[in-house]
Amino acid sequence: MSTIYLGADHRGFKLKEAIKKHLEQNEYQIQDLGPHTYQADDDYPDYAVPVAKAVALNKAKGILICGSGVGVDIIANKTENIRSALTFDVKRAIQSREHEDINILSLPADLVSESQALKIVDAFLTTPFSAEKRHLRRLEKIEEHEDHEFT
Repeated sequence: MSTIYLGADHRGFKLKEAIKKHLEQNEYQIQDLGPHTYQADDDYPDYAVPVAKAVALNKAKGILICGSGVGVDIIANKTENIRSALTFDVKRAIQSREHEDINILSLPADLVSESQALKIVDAFLTTPFSAEKRHLRRLEKIEEHEDHEFT
């Protein structure tokens, strides 16, 4: 089992800690990339960037959390080989894994309860990529776009 990388800003800190505890109880190998204590004036890129880099380099999975989930999702998706999805429910987590083979789950701490978030996390971590031909074709098109230089 590969390492799961975690990161959050101040608005996602409490939820990150709950997810971390849940993953540890379920014997997942995790690496918390911060913050390790609550910091009211921190910025989400300070944690989302290291998580996205670690996920990409290690071909692993990551979980990012901020208040809306939007900021961490945007910055994660600016990292090569990252496919992050902002996810509000289990159904979307499953579909994002099956269809888009996401490797980072972005969560909105302000909009999901702890119990909802834990169900979403479990779905993200246990759902495999379908590898259906149509999904592979679409991922190839994404990769082609990433390689394209704009002039």
